[in-house]
Amino acid sequence: MDAPRRRSLRTELGALLGFVERNFYLTRRYLGWEVVFLFYTVVNTLTIAFIGVTTPGEAGPKVLYLVIGALLWGYLSVIFHDVSESVAWERWEGTIEYTFMAPIHRLTHLGGMCVYAIAYGITRSIIVLTVVAFFFKLSLSGANLPGALAVLLVSSIAFIGLGLMAAVLPLLSTERGPQATHIMEGFILLVSGVYYEVEVLPSWLRPISVLSPATYTLRGVRAAILEGAAMRDLVGYLVILAVMGLGLIPLGLAVFRMGERHAMKAGKLKRHG
Repeated sequence: MDAPRRRSLRTELGALLGFVERNFYLTRRYLGWEVVFLFYTVVNTLTIAFIGVTTPGEAGPKVLYLVIGALLWGYLSVIFHDVSESVAWERWEGTIEYTFMAPIHRLTHLGGMCVYAIAYGITRSIIVLTVVAFFFKLSLSGANLPGALAVLLVSSIAFIGLGLMAAVLPLLSTERGPQATHIMEGFILLVSGVYYEVEVLPSWLRPISVLSPATYTLRGVRAAILEGAAMRDLVGYLVILAVMGLGLIPLGLAVFRMGERHAMKAGKLKRHG
């Protein structure tokens, strides 16, 4: 690799880490709101878990099934939400014009958002799981935790791709774009079997579940934790999620670039659209 290319690579890597650091400072600035949302997530997870309790003081397999669904959905929705609303944050901070005109690749900009979203999602999930452990005696003695983590990390790539597509909406509509991203998020929640098996869905809706990466994430993680499935038994889920991620990331970038070009032509790269 020649010297100019190495310098370019170092510049892009430094910019990516700069976006990670900036998002960290944004989280710290609005720490009060982060605590509020974290408290809501903890209470929501506990509320869902208590649905599976049949005998006071005892947590059966159904409780762990629901807890896994709540934790996974919380993690995946953080990634989806943070990436999809990255444009809204830029506009809110008044930096959208500077960011989109900066001499860096768009992948560097969005990649920094994604790296931070994954780190933030994992941290928040650990906190929620720690609190939930105080309320329920959850047995993980036979669980394949490394396998569950592998499924979770691979699935993050696919969800980043979906988040990139949803991030176009704030570009196209400055007023209602960020809210519109919840439509996609809610539909994924409906068809993916977060709190129930997809077999209970209506027959016309059930086939759509195979298009959601969350469906395979939930099946893979539940197999690893509830059934102690070995890594070789999780290969199928890992391959499906990897293929989805390899397809959704380029597609998400392409969709985002089209929205970006439209926003520039329409003069929407400013704080109030």
